[in-house]
Amino acid sequence: MFQLPFPVRDANASGGGEFGDLPEWNLDDLYAGEDAPELKRDLDWLEEACRSFATDYEGKLGDLDAAGLLECVLRNERINMIAGRIMSYAGLRYYQQTTDGGRAKFMSDCQEKITNFTTPLVFFTLELNRLDDAHLDGLLAQNEDLARYKPVFDRIRAMKPYQLSDEMEKFLHDLGVVGDAWERLFDETIAGLEFDVEGEILGIEGTLNLLTDPDRDRREAGARALASVFTNNIKTFARVHNTQAKEKEILDRWRGMETAQTGRHLSNHVEPEVVEALRNAVVKAYPDLSHRYYALKRKWLGLDRMQVWDRNAPLPMEDPKTVDWDTAQKTVMEAYSAFDPRMGELAKPFFTDGWIDAGVKPGKAPGAFAHPTVTDVHPYVMLNYLGKPRDVMTLAHELGHGVHQVLAAGQGEMLSSTPLTLAETASVFGEMLTFRKMLDGAQTQAERKVLLAGKVEDMINTVVRQIAFYDFECKLHAARRGGELTPEDINALWMSVQAESLGPEFEYMEGYETFWAYIPHFVHSPFYVYAYAFGDGLVNALYAVYAEGAEGFEEKYFDMLKAGGSKHHKELLAPFGLDASDPAFWDKGLSMISGMIDELEAMED
Repeated sequence: MFQLPFPVRDANASGGGEFGDLPEWNLDDLYAGEDAPELKRDLDWLEEACRSFATDYEGKLGDLDAAGLLECVLRNERINMIAGRIMSYAGLRYYQQTTDGGRAKFMSDCQEKITNFTTPLVFFTLELNRLDDAHLDGLLAQNEDLARYKPVFDRIRAMKPYQLSDEMEKFLHDLGVVGDAWERLFDETIAGLEFDVEGEILGIEGTLNLLTDPDRDRREAGARALASVFTNNIKTFARVHNTQAKEKEILDRWRGMETAQTGRHLSNHVEPEVVEALRNAVVKAYPDLSHRYYALKRKWLGLDRMQVWDRNAPLPMEDPKTVDWDTAQKTVMEAYSAFDPRMGELAKPFFTDGWIDAGVKPGKAPGAFAHPTVTDVHPYVMLNYLGKPRDVMTLAHELGHGVHQVLAAGQGEMLSSTPLTLAETASVFGEMLTFRKMLDGAQTQAERKVLLAGKVEDMINTVVRQIAFYDFECKLHAARRGGELTPEDINALWMSVQAESLGPEFEYMEGYETFWAYIPHFVHSPFYVYAYAFGDGLVNALYAVYAEGAEGFEEKYFDMLKAGGSKHHKELLAPFGLDASDPAFWDKGLSMISGMIDELEAMED
């Protein structure tokens, strides 16, 4: 079934306001409107293409020669592209205004049609997995164009041990629409929440943004409003999580998957032991990273104890001025172009051609993402821009995704998409380039301190916070296997990982135990979150190689991005002398964060 990827960044990403001429999407490169003749043409074509594909190939994959299998793969790829274009358009319009009933209906109708059209295609991966290894290897050896798709075949065949009967797979394909309805319930509930903050009614983005307000009373008011509204709606959120986790448990049990995380590891093309090494390295480093940093921050803020609304508070020495859109654009573009002029040229059309939607609007989805659409169009970036320095970093992050997606498009529809673990590479690297440019331009020690502290906080949110999220999900899915979870059960799981990761400097207000409720990843993409920590650790190691002046780094970097999903992480990192399967690899990345905290501590002397 075809779904719009929903790679929303950390749910603490801030959102909208009047900060200059904020760009909006122009979706005409997909379709001009719901009634566009091209959309009807593509839906009609898709229905016939799926029908004829099933007629021509079902039950016959084992009889195809190399040329015949290549033609089959190319036809399947074209079907993926047209279906992806339709769902990208429907999904992006919906995320612009999730509370609009017409847009919601249009997306749901498109999803149902495409699910119905593509149900006959379920046989393709099932029959492919029934091919003998030697037979498939022989076909790949005969045809160079077919051999290009070996990474696709490898990923499909990784699911071979977990494959069900053809009839059952078709049934599950059709049933997927029902699971999507729970995701929509979550999205629409979140987007429709209203928060009364000292008499001012705000949406979730505006309220989350208060957690970074210089005024501590405003931060507290925002946090308490969030806690109150989440508590009032906690039964709905608990129902969504219980249902989604139970659905996953049933699917995993029928497929014989060893753990709740197995499916994510397979889709990420990463070994479980690599993820476990990452998780263990980060948890072990909690005292050296988050605990140590928050001890510094508590002192800077002049507090005896930190409250949860102080976690993302600006520093007392920080200039509270906002960054207008033009300045944000200039900052990121200069950082990208300084690394390599080609990077700036790739980023430019995002700003000039309607590829970014930046402002906060009623009903707009929270957070930020870059959606690649399909390889014959271009990506679209969504932000909720509020003019904070962190928003500049979010722009740099999502623009990195966009550049990566543009470069990888040359691989074609089936090979361009990278596993989540590698999908964060260009985004986090883009952030690092922007940060280093801003740090080099610091005029005073106080300015350098603020920039360093901000980067450490971002890295803690990306590494420590996301691994804590991962542990929460692991506990949640394990507990759900024992039966229905009450809201209080889920709250307790949340607090167990929060206390461990944030450390002893914090006190927790009543209601903070419900803050798991608004994190979209838990609903849309279970176990997605460790990819952020993976990407941050990988980029820290990668940037260290770049900072050492490694010869030909830029060219190797572009080659890595252009590879898309055509290579395994070992193969992609080898030219840089890096290996993520080495447990010591993660310590190198974490030491960069620790080194920044060392510098901050030295400034106290």
